[in-house]
Amino acid sequence: MSVHVIGIFKTQSPKDFDDYRAQVSATVELYGGKILRRGVCEKPFWNELNAAAFDTFVELSFSSLEDAKRWAGSPEYAALLPVRERAMHLTLFPLVV
Repeated sequence: MSVHVIGIFKTQSPKDFDDYRAQVSATVELYGGKILRRGVCEKPFWNELNAAAFDTFVELSFSSLEDAKRWAGSPEYAALLPVRERAMHLTLFPLVV
């Protein structure tokens, strides 16, 4: 059973965002994941949950939920948290497919 991890975020600092994107792929790959797509989000059709505004998304793929959790909690990814906090506000969640 594969797992897709979806991230939606609002960019805060374009320079830090570029730095983060340049480094995050290597951490994903260490845990058997890959980046499937990245892109820009348009204005939502509906926002009944009153979600905060976001402008960008990413979709990752892992072979299992355990691999995705290991990546999300890994020391390699934790090392990127300071730059991520400057770069964006993020919501990241797994989809089991």
